Amino acid sequence: MPRAGKAGRSLGLPRVFSFCLFLHSSSAQIRYSIPEELTRGAFVGNIAKDLGTDVAKLAAANLQVLSDSDSQYFSVNVNTGVIMVSERIDREQLCGQNPRCFLHLKLAIENPVEFYRIEVEILDINDNPPVFPSDEVSLRIYELASLGARFPIQPAQDLDVGTNTLQTYHLSANENFNLNVKARTDGGKFPELVLERALDRELRAFHQLVLTAEDGGSPPKSSKTHITIQVLDANDNHPVFDKPSYGARLVENSPLGTLVVKLNATDVDEGPNGDIRYSLSSHNSAALRQIFAIDEQTGEIRVQGNLDFEEATVYEIEVEAKDMGSPTMEEHCSVVVEITDVNDNAPEIVLTSLSSPVQEDATPGTVIALIGVKDSDSGDNGQVHLQIAKELPFKLVSSFKEHFSLVTNGPLDREKANGYNITVRAVDSGFPQRATQKTFYLQIADVNDNAPNFSSPFDTAHVQENSLPGTSVFSVSASDPDEGSNSKLSYSILDNGMQDIPISTYFRIDQDNGTIYTVRALDYEQDKVFQVPVEVKDGGSPALSSTAVVHVFVLDENDNAPTIVYPSVPKGSAFHQTIPVLAEPGYLVTKIVAVDADSGHNAWLSYQLQETAESLPFQVEHRSGEIRVAQALRESEDPHRLVVEVRDNGTPSLSASVVIVISPEENSVQDFSKSLDLPKSSPKDTNLTLYLIISLVSISLVSCVMFAVAAARCLKAGTASLTSQAQNYTSCFSPMSDQSDFLFVKPFSHSSTAETVAAYEQVTISTNSVTPTPLLLQQAQPNTDWRFSQTQRPGTSGSQNGEEGGAWPNNQFDTEVLQAMILASANEAADGNSTLGGGTGTMGLSARYGPQFTLQHVPDYRQNVYIPGSTATLTNAAGKRDAKNAGASGGNKKKSGKKEKK
Repeated sequence: MPRAGKAGRSLGLPRVFSFCLFLHSSSAQIRYSIPEELTRGAFVGNIAKDLGTDVAKLAAANLQVLSDSDSQYFSVNVNTGVIMVSERIDREQLCGQNPRCFLHLKLAIENPVEFYRIEVEILDINDNPPVFPSDEVSLRIYELASLGARFPIQPAQDLDVGTNTLQTYHLSANENFNLNVKARTDGGKFPELVLERALDRELRAFHQLVLTAEDGGSPPKSSKTHITIQVLDANDNHPVFDKPSYGARLVENSPLGTLVVKLNATDVDEGPNGDIRYSLSSHNSAALRQIFAIDEQTGEIRVQGNLDFEEATVYEIEVEAKDMGSPTMEEHCSVVVEITDVNDNAPEIVLTSLSSPVQEDATPGTVIALIGVKDSDSGDNGQVHLQIAKELPFKLVSSFKEHFSLVTNGPLDREKANGYNITVRAVDSGFPQRATQKTFYLQIADVNDNAPNFSSPFDTAHVQENSLPGTSVFSVSASDPDEGSNSKLSYSILDNGMQDIPISTYFRIDQDNGTIYTVRALDYEQDKVFQVPVEVKDGGSPALSSTAVVHVFVLDENDNAPTIVYPSVPKGSAFHQTIPVLAEPGYLVTKIVAVDADSGHNAWLSYQLQETAESLPFQVEHRSGEIRVAQALRESEDPHRLVVEVRDNGTPSLSASVVIVISPEENSVQDFSKSLDLPKSSPKDTNLTLYLIISLVSISLVSCVMFAVAAARCLKAGTASLTSQAQNYTSCFSPMSDQSDFLFVKPFSHSSTAETVAAYEQVTISTNSVTPTPLLLQQAQPNTDWRFSQTQRPGTSGSQNGEEGGAWPNNQFDTEVLQAMILASANEAADGNSTLGGGTGTMGLSARYGPQFTLQHVPDYRQNVYIPGSTATLTNAAGKRDAKNAGASGGNKKKSGKKEKK
């Protein structure tokens, strides 16, 4: 890099040289840098050396210097090739605040013609101090200016650039202000004063500060400005009274304009801030403002209304003194004016304390209220006596002078009286007497002394089985004569161990309104009735409660399809039956036996053949399920395939079916025991049957004794509590004729379908008359209109039309009993141990089994019981009919002969 001349070296500043060719080989550019303010003749650079040209050649080439400006800041010595400063250079004048400053000149030579462009950068030196716009700055600041308030000062200006320009400010030491310097994005720095300590004009009205601006040169240059701060007065002092309070005494008949007192207040502020005006405070009542007035300039209080000792013995006047500053400052004082009495007032009752409401179980002597009396008169005119009505359960007790206590004088009962209007009368001892009275209401507070009561201790509800969880079942209702939280009732279900399974797994109750909902779907075949113990509690402390029992009866739904118990064949298989080819119409081929786990209408079964393309020579009895020959068979007849459908009477109806293949064979005799795979009879069977009959008779006798004992207990249980009856009761059905009856005893508990059937199998059917048994829970004796005459006895399936439309039993219990009998008979038939013969066995159905339907329309349930190994059903009529039909054909005769042999 080319070095500067003496001047440059004396400053110790570097020279920057750059050389670049441009346009063509005959032109080039050279760059130098020099500080400003160099003296005339200072060395800038050697052009001959920097271009690598001989000096003599350069001089012979007729070197010329061309400048871009009017001023000639540089010159070239042709003999030496040295560029020198020919005129003083002021960088601030040339370039102002631009960070970089350049001067340009051109050199031209001939032979050959060449141009050289020279660029000289002028470097800044710290030749300018920072300068404030003014040496004096004046500020006016409000003495109540908030702490942290900022007051900007015009910044100083420095013509230098870079580190030589303004760098920082300094503030002279003081107690109230600090200096904050804000830096702008363009590099400028602006000072501002920050109030750090509150000003007080009354302590110091003026503040003198010195602000110094300093640049970053070496050595640094600086300048100062003087700041004068005038603290403006604020209305920060309120007026002050000579005394905090004043006193005066006046007679109640003082004339208008009487001077009461003269007030005086001062304010240390100046101007309007210290100018004071007096007035009566707005805290004074309107009545007081009518009696007293104040002069706003002098502070004199005078009487302007009538004084009345009976209205007030003492007047306390609130006075305020305000200055005229902004904002206004004020001060208050009180003036107590005592009034001398004149006796012209009646007694006054003051209820100082009232304990309302009072608990209804408050003991006698409980203080209800504190009552004070006063009379503004003096002497005997001020002596007061109190009295209340004698019929009230209260009395007055004197506590001390002019103070009484109202206490209870008897028991209280909110349910009889929820409050009292108590009138207290005060009479003075003056003449004439003056009296006054005061009435106040005393409320009696409720105590939880009444337990909630149900409208009924027992209720009955019904719910359909398979109802969705959350189904509303029943709503219990209770009442409580108490009030408030003591009458706020909450219902709950008790799991008290009365049930086999917690009742809460079946039902829940809305604790607010007593509505019982199901928790899950109920199954009639598993649970027919529930005892739901419900407890109601009030919200008192301690809480009182009562209980009730809701008997929830589950209503049956047709959710079980019929089950074919005979013939029992695997699924997808058919039952094969052979019959004689010569079987005549009416011949009993076989009998379909089916049961349904449902009850009532849902368990009424009907049988029918599914329609086929070919005409079948068979028919099925609609009610009994007996399959009989409908028309004569041909000798070469092929086996017939029958599909028998069993359908119940529910809605929608459910069904089951069985496939029966009937094969006509010549000289075939129907052998039911073979078809059912029954064991062959042996000579011992007759004795075994006899033993079975004796055993059944013995069991029947024992059962009768047990039922008699149960009946006696039923009578005795009639005097027991209803709750115990709800937990376990027995249904005793009275006889309905003098020839046959049944007694059904069932404990009140959950049971499965199998248990229910087992219970029904305990039904005892007898042909002897039984002494009527009283019905538990005071059940009325059966109406004699329910009894059936001898002519109304039901016929058998042979004596009645199977398709005859008759009324089925509407009594769910009767239907279940008959279902159980059918199932039991079917089981016996399947076991081959049936002792039913022509309807005279121990399982013979009673002619009367329910009081709610007429017998001539009752379907014969005995038709549903088929006895394998014979053509007999449960009735004598059916047996006779079968015997008659059997006698009509040779095949049947052979079968009958076999039976006689056996």
